[in-house]
Amino acid sequence: MATVSARSAWWLAMRPATLTASAAPVLVGTGAAWADGRFSLWPAIAALIGASLLQIGANFANDVFDFERGADTHDRLGPQRATQQGWISAEQMKRAMWLTFAGALLTGIYLTAVAGWPVMALGLASIAAAYLYTGGPRPYGYLGLGDLAVFVFFGFGAVAGTYYVQAHSVSTLAWLAAIPIGALATAILVVNNLRDIETDARAGKHTLAVRLGDGTTRSYYLLLLAIAYLVPAFLWWRGLAEAWVMLPWLSLPLALKLAGRMRHERGLALNGCLVRTARLEVVFGLLFAIGLAL
Repeated sequence: MATVSARSAWWLAMRPATLTASAAPVLVGTGAAWADGRFSLWPAIAALIGASLLQIGANFANDVFDFERGADTHDRLGPQRATQQGWISAEQMKRAMWLTFAGALLTGIYLTAVAGWPVMALGLASIAAAYLYTGGPRPYGYLGLGDLAVFVFFGFGAVAGTYYVQAHSVSTLAWLAAIPIGALATAILVVNNLRDIETDARAGKHTLAVRLGDGTTRSYYLLLLAIAYLVPAFLWWRGLAEAWVMLPWLSLPLALKLAGRMRHERGLALNGCLVRTARLEVVFGLLFAIGLAL
């Protein structure tokens, strides 16, 4: 068993490659707020901090609860998990999880003071969703509902929530802008679950990828990419945004390369696709935010 420093173990447990799933929606929500003349700096920064803490807390929860349920074994093909490797004890990981969720809650208290009780409701629902994905008596991530939760919370919840804390309402533009970001965040999960189909099935973790099978899951990934790129075109076509909203299409070559790799790569090779899908989301999100704001 490999040994790492405590700092490295905690860094790996945070799963930094996945944190784009929390940054991209905040960028897009802020871009939409700017477009409507409702931008507010400190709520935007607080939204980014809160979303990042929620993502880290969810990663800590997945690390420890997947280990305890037997989903993480020495056969795991993904990046090493700190609890499974023995670098961090289960109790330490749970403590860190709750402390991280507490930090997100404190951020939520500030944002509630700024924008009202709906923010606290969204924050509590987000914490519950992060915990119950792999924790609790019937984790929904083991029932094939993880994709829906990611789309809702990292799409609509994060984008519309970021807009709301700045504008105190949610525009049609903000709701629609959440769709491509939710699709790309879900695509990250799809790659992760495709890679783990065999080990998840043996552990009784019936993700949507396990239920759909290898071939259909690959097609599902391509559909998510297609949705992401069609939404900016729809916004322009409907006159909801200027032509600048098409800026995310500059990232299309990255998406096409990923689409090609996802047709045939398997096993460990999918770790590269996962990292590149996360990068695609943040590049797409940054370009989308700029396009909305211009």
